Amino acid sequence: MTRSQQIGVVIGLVIVAALTILRAGDPGIFKLIRGVTFDEYQRLLPRAFEPMPVRVIDIDEASLRQFGQWPWPRDRLALLVDRLSDMGAAAIAFDILFAEPDRLSPRNVVREVEGVDPSLAERLPDNDEIFARSISGKPVVLGFGLSNEGNYRPPVKAGFAFTGESPVSAPPYLAASTPLRPQLEANATGLGHISLNPGNPSPVVRAVPLFLTDGAQLYPNLAIEALRVAQGVSTYVLAGAPDRAGVMTSAKIGDFVVPLTAAGEFWLYVSPDRAERYISARQVLAAEGAAPEISAAIDGSIVFVGTSAAGLQDIRVTALGENVPGVSLHAQAVEQILSSRFLSRPDWADGLEILTIAVLGCLLVVVTTFVSPAVALVCGLLITAMALVASWLCFLYAGLLLDPLAPIVSGSITHFAATSFRILVIDRERREVRRAFGHYISPSLLHRIEHTRDALRLGGDDRELTVMFVDVRNFTEISERLAPADVVAFLNTLLDALSRHVVANEGTLDKFIGDSIMAFWNAPVDVTNHATKAVRAALAMRETLAELNLADAFGFGPGQEVRIGIGIHTGLACVGNMGAKTRFNYSAVGDAVNVAARIESCCKEVGFDILISDSTARLVQAMALLDAGAIPLKGKSSRTKILAVVGDERVAASREFAALDAVHRQLMQALLLHSRNSRKLIDTAKLRAEQVVSGLAEFYRRISGRSDHFRELPVDSEKRVVDAEK
Repeated sequence: MTRSQQIGVVIGLVIVAALTILRAGDPGIFKLIRGVTFDEYQRLLPRAFEPMPVRVIDIDEASLRQFGQWPWPRDRLALLVDRLSDMGAAAIAFDILFAEPDRLSPRNVVREVEGVDPSLAERLPDNDEIFARSISGKPVVLGFGLSNEGNYRPPVKAGFAFTGESPVSAPPYLAASTPLRPQLEANATGLGHISLNPGNPSPVVRAVPLFLTDGAQLYPNLAIEALRVAQGVSTYVLAGAPDRAGVMTSAKIGDFVVPLTAAGEFWLYVSPDRAERYISARQVLAAEGAAPEISAAIDGSIVFVGTSAAGLQDIRVTALGENVPGVSLHAQAVEQILSSRFLSRPDWADGLEILTIAVLGCLLVVVTTFVSPAVALVCGLLITAMALVASWLCFLYAGLLLDPLAPIVSGSITHFAATSFRILVIDRERREVRRAFGHYISPSLLHRIEHTRDALRLGGDDRELTVMFVDVRNFTEISERLAPADVVAFLNTLLDALSRHVVANEGTLDKFIGDSIMAFWNAPVDVTNHATKAVRAALAMRETLAELNLADAFGFGPGQEVRIGIGIHTGLACVGNMGAKTRFNYSAVGDAVNVAARIESCCKEVGFDILISDSTARLVQAMALLDAGAIPLKGKSSRTKILAVVGDERVAASREFAALDAVHRQLMQALLLHSRNSRKLIDTAKLRAEQVVSGLAEFYRRISGRSDHFRELPVDSEKRVVDAEK
């Protein structure tokens, strides 16, 4: 063995030892990547949706529109319980906190009225008492939340029996909970915590703690408490380790045995979100009574009451990447138990993964040192493939969650350690630039940044930018009639299609703000004709949206078109990396950005989809533009002249546009002079516009109502207009 080989073996073994120690410590990044890997397994093979006696009574947007905003008076919830009980629900579990008195109760309302005899309030009905009487004697389970204040803990409605050593200290710790209304807490058949991933920073819900502990008493979660009540059993049977306290292996709930992690967590094996799982609360509360098919679906089912309304903010992310109501995850947990489709990560999994890193890492060190690089590469690829295949087969046939990351990281790092210097040092600057800007700017701009010295300067920089804002019209109406997951799919389809034109025209995507896009041109490097390229991007967006609407790409049906508004302005702005030292964004701020945003908002008033400022228009004079007046913008002391973008240079050179432009100029003069001929000119312009581009009819329909925008006002009058709008 040569000296260089000896050094190579020593360095390799040091790397393997470091990887082994790192994996034994199991830092957060390993947990995150492991969780993402297991998510991908579920996406490849999700749990199939099967009809189960589990339903979600959804307080959805339709229910809120019919019965009013949340919270509802609790006498209505009492009616809901009565209806569900009469339909034969096996258990009724509320994923709702009842910690405060019902402020809509007649007794409480009258107490707040000054001068009213207190005895009158006592004679009025109390909604909490009505709700408490309704749930009494019924299979109702109420939820309680976790609290960082006080030391209150709810009563436990079930007993516990243990096999093996006591597992009481295994689950996450319950310091305190939110107190429920006393009469509700006393009359409920079961109580369960509604926290899905307490203390877990990940937004994805992968494993749910079925129990919490205060060190002496265990507290079940809402899902298993509903399952217990539905079966009419009184005791949980928990299995602990035979020789070690504080470890939980499984829980028996009536006829069902559920495998658990050592901390009492239950791995969720989710199915895609399906409409069949939900029943709208308004269907149950219908004045004429629920339909027969609703009653049949509820009869014998475990029912969870919760909300999918976006405004109530109970939306969670599943391993499948879907945004679903939190209550549906409680329902899915029960579905999974009923179907006996379990996932488990056994206690020996960590030890196996650590041992795999050490053994396979040492093997690769020997192979890499004494054989050719090609053979070592093949061995590394084989180890990677074997780890992936073995992990997948364990998931497929046994529901075991084994992390393939350990041998893959070991093999990859060990084999490619020799090339790390070049990757981490020589190409670091280029990789940082590409990673920072690869998602925001076009490949051509990125190439120029990489190959031009000092083309990119960190920090703020004042420069002329062309700023664009794009916004979806009537987005609130669209989101109200769609499920949350469908809203996300709609935005992804639309914003992906539109933003491509920014990158294709050498623009920089600044950010997505809900249903809006902000982009700018001429940064981080100079872009020639940046105003023209911004307008071309806007015209391309118009064409793309028309194609999407024509193909019904959003699935809204014929005639249901999506519309957007685009505002563009050219001016001085500060652009650069902004934010904290540890987290920042490349963005632009300044008056030019504000003006572009407000011009976009003017699209609604003007009745046209693409508006630009006069400063932008001076740079794109060859395009087909029409004067849209001078509009007061909030925060501006004088009105801002805007123009409507009809088309590109080809449209501007057409006879049809020339005819329209001539009539439009006459109309502008007529509006300026208060001429009675303006109505006739508007009608003529509408006819001319039909031959040029669709959408101008609405522009001319509204123009008569905006006649002040086409008249010259003195400065003090303009200020009064702005002040009035404020």
